[in-house]
Amino acid sequence: MANKGGATKAAYDKAYESTPTHIKEREERNKARAQMIKEGRAKKGDGTDVDHKKMLDAGGKNVTKNLRVIPAEKNRGWRDEHPKVYGDKKK
Repeated sequence: MANKGGATKAAYDKAYESTPTHIKEREERNKARAQMIKEGRAKKGDGTDVDHKKMLDAGGKNVTKNLRVIPAEKNRGWRDEHPKVYGDKKK
């Protein structure tokens, strides 16, 4: 029997992923990755993420001086270290 909560979350995620704002930001992140690959600073499957020093949500752009290549573990774990950025008051 399928997990009902899982189906609900999947439906929510699908709706969220298709919002115009989210699509635009995903396109910007993909462009940033392609730019770093073209410059030779990243490779497909190398375990790194292209990080925006100033987040796209905060008005950051896809310019070389705003991009850096860092390990995926570091980029994906920063929310735990900075919970107030997204309004998480629990920590």
